[in-house]
Amino acid sequence: MFHEKPHRSHRSGWLRAAVLGANDGIVSTSSLIIGVAAAGPDATAILLAGVAGWIAGAMSMAAGEYVSVSSQADTEAADLAVEAVALEKNHDVELEELAGIYRDRGLNAELAREVARQMMEHDALGAHARDELGLNDVARARPIQAAVSSALTFTVGAALPLAAAWLVPVQWIMPTVAVSSLFFLALLGGLAAVVGGAPPLRAAVRVTFWGALAMLATAAVGRVFGVVA
Repeated sequence: MFHEKPHRSHRSGWLRAAVLGANDGIVSTSSLIIGVAAAGPDATAILLAGVAGWIAGAMSMAAGEYVSVSSQADTEAADLAVEAVALEKNHDVELEELAGIYRDRGLNAELAREVARQMMEHDALGAHARDELGLNDVARARPIQAAVSSALTFTVGAALPLAAAWLVPVQWIMPTVAVSSLFFLALLGGLAAVVGGAPPLRAAVRVTFWGALAMLATAAVGRVFGVVA
């Protein structure tokens, strides 16, 4: 009887981009707000800086993810093209190469060659893509998906510290944004770990630590170089 197991590896592509986007949205926007607030301008200037960082960050995340994942997709396509030519010109050599991969995984020589033969009769390029190149549909590069996921989740993440800054008087912006952002980061890290099947506490502590470090750094810069009116 077929038993379906709750694997989570199929989520790795969009989950990585989504977590990166949300985390960067919270950290960069809250750090920007805290850094500007530490320099002493009024609430309007602080919120304007936060909104500008929000828009620029979302566009940057989308463009960065699209370009980087597109490069990965181009490399995968180039490798597949090379493999297709090799299969056309050197079919027997490629058959032995695939059989050797199966032997290395534990099959005896006769069975490995028979499996390789049948796999290549069914889908030669697909077999070599999976077993020689390590390419599969789960881990395949998807530039548009990565760009959209990162931009949307950055937008959501950036909106959280911005909302916190907007809701409180100017003198409370720094502590409110810092505390709320660290809470959101811990929550994000824990939820992402649960979705990915990892221990949530360790993930929450890790992302909170780096977020706190970024906020402290920008606050220090604001204090040192800012001019309080």
